Amino acid sequence: MSDARKIVIVGCGPAAVGAAMAARNQDKTAEVLMLSDEDCEPYEKPPLSKAVLTGKAMPQDALIAGPAGVAGKGIALKLNARVKEIDRSAKTVTTEAGERIPYDALILATGSINRVLPMFPAGQKGIHYLRTQAEALALKAELARSKSLLVVGGGVVGLEIASSAAELGVKTTVMEIAPRILARVCDEETSAFIHERHRRAGVDIRLATGSTVLRPLPGGGFEIDTNTGIAVNADLIVVGVGIVPEDHLAKATGLTVQDGILVDDHCRTSDPAIFAAGDCTRFPGPQGHIRLENWRHAQQQGSVAGRNAAGGDMSYTMLPSYWSEQYDLYIQGMGWPIANPSQRVRRKLGDNATLLFELDGSAIAYVLGINAQREMGPARRLIEQRVPVDASELADPAKPLNAMLKARA
Repeated sequence: MSDARKIVIVGCGPAAVGAAMAARNQDKTAEVLMLSDEDCEPYEKPPLSKAVLTGKAMPQDALIAGPAGVAGKGIALKLNARVKEIDRSAKTVTTEAGERIPYDALILATGSINRVLPMFPAGQKGIHYLRTQAEALALKAELARSKSLLVVGGGVVGLEIASSAAELGVKTTVMEIAPRILARVCDEETSAFIHERHRRAGVDIRLATGSTVLRPLPGGGFEIDTNTGIAVNADLIVVGVGIVPEDHLAKATGLTVQDGILVDDHCRTSDPAIFAAGDCTRFPGPQGHIRLENWRHAQQQGSVAGRNAAGGDMSYTMLPSYWSEQYDLYIQGMGWPIANPSQRVRRKLGDNATLLFELDGSAIAYVLGINAQREMGPARRLIEQRVPVDASELADPAKPLNAMLKARA
């Protein structure tokens, strides 16, 4: 019998792959096994709402572990291996096929699932949710034969789908219950800027609008009654109203769960042999425990969980960041947003490029950029080092952010 450490990872997204690769790097002798509930090599999900829908790429064009897959990194992968049970006392997991797999350390990287609206049931013909490659390919096929689309939800994913559909020439309506789009991730001015870009692309965004009745039409498609009294007709509907953590396994086995699997700064759960990372977790942040939903967080936290599961001693202290691509806009957010920033400072870089800084006293807490990729590196360092900044200099594009770092040095 092998004495090698057995590390089992439940999941197949960026947190799972990040954990597997980090565990392998930490302990070269460990047996690292990933259990995936899909039937393919782990792939990147950000392209699903963009390049995959528009036909510029396929999911297999962007494998998380690179062209050779996870096997090329010395990691074993079982496909269609959905885990149904964890036995903590025996340190085993059991798959739906009945296979019992032992572990020395277990990492839960189960991700999240779409929040489903009862009025728009998943699986009904013509109604789509987007989370997996199978769902993306099914939506892509229907977009190709549809003339109109209704997107329910004006968040990041919904707007990415809307921009992809508009690029394909599909008449697109976005229905958002809030008074503006992207209310969770940006300020009113940035929201209005992005809204206007969608309008110029022909997307009809209806704010403060909710659905009241869904009516399938005899010839196909739908009529949707709304709270405004104005109905919407569409051949196809996509719902993007957020996600919820996939934490049912953790809950069933008795781990501490609070809208996500509760972990410490080393990604340990309430069971010291079980770690967790990614969308499914709630972890310590500057203002208390928090849950994040983005690729970079999942990959980075997965790496910390993997190292520690393999015997490491690393804290997760990464600065959160996310990005979104819509038309010719590359939108990036970075840092820890605070409820009441002491000041908001905008730096205009051109007609289609801008930075917004949110200050916590004299230091930057959060930055949001549009087409400002060059500025994000020094902005990150300003946030991480809590460099005191002058608001008038932040607003002036002639004042390089790098110079503010050098002044601190």
